[in-house]
Amino acid sequence: MSVHDVARRLPGISVLTDLCRSLAVLDAILCPEWDHRWHSFDTRWSPTEALASMRDGSGGEYSVVFSADGAYARGFDHESPMSPYVDGGPWPGVLDDVPAVFRRYVDEPLFSDESGLPLVTACLWRAGDDDRWRAGSIDFPEDGEDSDGADWLFSLLVTGTPESYREWAEDYFETAVDLEAVRHVYALRPLTDEVITALNPERIPNELAEDVREIGYPAGPGE
Repeated sequence: MSVHDVARRLPGISVLTDLCRSLAVLDAILCPEWDHRWHSFDTRWSPTEALASMRDGSGGEYSVVFSADGAYARGFDHESPMSPYVDGGPWPGVLDDVPAVFRRYVDEPLFSDESGLPLVTACLWRAGDDDRWRAGSIDFPEDGEDSDGADWLFSLLVTGTPESYREWAEDYFETAVDLEAVRHVYALRPLTDEVITALNPERIPNELAEDVREIGYPAGPGE
């Protein structure tokens, strides 16, 4: 599955925003240590933008910027033959067609290395008034179209189901994960002490307050 397949299968911007919030909250409940989480969401990344991100701790990552203009996503698979480190720059076509309204993210320092080299092997975007996600015209290497890493980088965003998150989380966190609690969070229902305890009996609900505020997730009944 290449970035073009991901573009065809990703949900709309508002649904994707909610999904990214849910992933961040679930990770925050299951893993108190921020550095060990894969998913995060900063609803206050800038006065006008929110940022969803994933880091696998081994060099794989993605970022999704949500703004009034739409959404811009970039993924980086450090083992991909399309890595910018292979030829000293982004793979031809990956960033070439990014429209002007999203060009500022191409050189965003957070999405680049210390020298300013964009860390990207897959990129896609969707304007607020567009009816689909788009990606550039890319001549993929001989390894195949799935060599950009989009297949695994965006897998939980493409599947978008509580079941897929539980399967991933049980493998990564090496613990049983309550499916009904995951479904509760995926539905963006207000976060309750009971749901938190069902997911992680050792997690203290009050300690999640700052995470919940940063993510912009409903904290409790009426909030």
